[in-house]
Amino acid sequence: MEKLNGEERGATMKLINDACENWGFFEIVNHGISRELLDNVEKMTKGHYSRCMEERFKQTVASKLEAGDDDQVLDLDWESTLYLRHLPQSNISHIPDLQDDYREVMKDFAHHLQNLAESLLEIFCENLGLEDKGYLKKAFYGPKQQAGAPTFGTKVSNYPPCPKPDLVKGLRAHTDAGGVILLFQDDKVSGLQVLNQDGRWVDVPPMRHSIVINLGDQLEVITNGRYKSVMHRVLAQTDGTRMSIASFYNPASDALIYPAPQLLMLSKNNTSTTTYPKFVFEDYMNLYSALKFQAKEPRFEAMKNMSISPLARSLATRPA
Repeated sequence: MEKLNGEERGATMKLINDACENWGFFEIVNHGISRELLDNVEKMTKGHYSRCMEERFKQTVASKLEAGDDDQVLDLDWESTLYLRHLPQSNISHIPDLQDDYREVMKDFAHHLQNLAESLLEIFCENLGLEDKGYLKKAFYGPKQQAGAPTFGTKVSNYPPCPKPDLVKGLRAHTDAGGVILLFQDDKVSGLQVLNQDGRWVDVPPMRHSIVINLGDQLEVITNGRYKSVMHRVLAQTDGTRMSIASFYNPASDALIYPAPQLLMLSKNNTSTTTYPKFVFEDYMNLYSALKFQAKEPRFEAMKNMSISPLARSLATRPA
């Protein structure tokens, strides 16, 4: 990221744009988050898992695999999860079992990730040719004041060793529903894979102190398909516990999502026929929660055909 401030800015911007258009994933270093903070996040996250989450995982997820119930295994993800919310209001102080120093470290980490996500949105705007470099950030806001702020939260996951990795995935294949996802992952235990344009699963190799960026469905809609959300999954491993801390910078629940008008005009000039629906983010999330592990295209079609909610109808009357 530091190359964005020097002579290599143009080449670096092109690399980011190519990654957004062709992969929906890229990995960044020199992102401005100190190695000391990242090391503390990793150490405390692994400590919290072994202290508070590991036994719970054995009693819930692992026991289902041991029971050998085919129906349960079919929908099983071999992961232990903890959810933290940062925006519009933090819940970190209310999460039980978190030590105070871990709470403070995660608050600090979230602050840096939020700044990074918003910087990336400005970079995306520039690469997309949008005149307003703040367009994407504004698109994530809803009509209300505090309640209309972007939603931002973190999913803290651990993927323990799995005795039967041929039967279950660490996390089944899916695209992410939201906006910008920032992942800090274990650099010793791999497992993350991305589906490329040729239909092959490609490993995302762990890199020490890096942040992996991937794009969600909402950015695909707002960019009118210029940028893509991409299917990804986590393989269960027989050795080692993999740490994954994914932070999701998403639109406000009442944000009205639709392709940027300027990008629609660019698409018409390029004879593109791609069209995406207009909807309220919360409505999309309600659909996504039931169809997360299916292809995104039917979700987009369903939003086109869905009877527009009263909130979406009122928002849709506002000027684009």
